Amino acid sequence: MFPTGLLAGSGWASGLNLWAVVALLGIGGRAGWADTPSLLHHPLVIAVAVVLYAAEFVIDKVPYLDSAWDIANTAIRPAGAGALALLMTPHDSTPHRVVAVVGAASAALTSHSAKASLRALINLSPEPLSNVIASLSEDGVAFALVGFAFAHPRTTLVITIVAMVACVVFVWWAMRTLRRVGRRVLGRRPNRGISR
Repeated sequence: MFPTGLLAGSGWASGLNLWAVVALLGIGGRAGWADTPSLLHHPLVIAVAVVLYAAEFVIDKVPYLDSAWDIANTAIRPAGAGALALLMTPHDSTPHRVVAVVGAASAALTSHSAKASLRALINLSPEPLSNVIASLSEDGVAFALVGFAFAHPRTTLVITIVAMVACVVFVWWAMRTLRRVGRRVLGRRPNRGISR
């Protein structure tokens, strides 16, 4: 059985960058840093994850394209986190595996939603530097959390729970802000109707 903290941390980090998590779990397992699912140790799995991470690394820094990428990954990231949870619980009972999958997918959905909301707010500004900073920060957090989980799974579990709550609060605030901005923009649109 894999540590719950590693499972939770990997799930949450997958919402930020699934391919970075898959690559790190694979490399970490091959290097002996942590006990990770053996399937992820295969060189081909690691290579594919690195290639997809590289593609996302570029896409994630382009305004508006990053938001389109996030929309496309709304199902992929939580599903990927759930698949990782299945790999991490091969010998557990069915109820435990269900809880693990739902928990990991939910964790990924919260971080993915926060990431997508943040990018939508950033894209209200035309300058691209914020996207680059946000992307590098997200990747750094994903790598750091999974790496930290290798050595401190129990603490990672607590961090992940706090991060999930923070993400829910942030998404709620971001949606309210985006709605307010949307109403202002729509309110400023000129009336194109023909006056009689």
